[in-house]
Amino acid sequence: MPIIVVCPGCRKRYSVSDKFAGKSGPCPNCKTIIQIPKKEEVIIHAPEEFASAGRGKSGRPIAKPIARRMFEIPLPMAVAIAGGTVAVLLITAILGYAGLFRDNFILTGVGLVLVTFPLVLGGYNMLYDVEELEPYQGRVLMIRAAICTAAYVAIWAGFSFFGAQYLTGEIWNWLLVGTPFVILGAIAALACFDFDFGTALLHFGFYLLVTILLRWLAGLGWIWEIPKLL
Repeated sequence: MPIIVVCPGCRKRYSVSDKFAGKSGPCPNCKTIIQIPKKEEVIIHAPEEFASAGRGKSGRPIAKPIARRMFEIPLPMAVAIAGGTVAVLLITAILGYAGLFRDNFILTGVGLVLVTFPLVLGGYNMLYDVEELEPYQGRVLMIRAAICTAAYVAIWAGFSFFGAQYLTGEIWNWLLVGTPFVILGAIAALACFDFDFGTALLHFGFYLLVTILLRWLAGLGWIWEIPKLL
């Protein structure tokens, strides 16, 4: 393969056979000595070398990078989650039919906390983007889920308190009172799980829909039936 050289004296370009690589000789035009560069070699890297984290100063491959760990829910756990969900719905409906949640704020609050934590975890496992984020696991995930649970319960309590005083049947009134609480819920999910705002909004929306259904099953009525406290 010919080597392209440029004379440093007259700036003319020449095509030189690669057998002269690394040698020098006079320019045919101005007799200036031209240093012909060495022939470059093309190195084809093996696939396993591309899989490594790079090369050190010696040129040898260094350790491979840490592989991304994919979070998967085992089948027995998925069955347990599904069974637990059905059980929660049935128990809530039975206790609600018996009237145990009416006027019993302690039992209502305990029930809300008990269902919020698994809903927060389930929503996170459904919505985190494996292509963008390394999933939280173990103790770190439990702590973040607990913080998010506390935030969601506080938001529900705040909405129930203010809603009982200020909500009316007007749509604009619902937007005025409800929107700040929805935004607060999205911010809580965003801060706890590093979601973008849209995904955080979906996380809180999922929680909100399930708890609205559970509220109805508990005999407390639909959300738009929140009674006046004052």
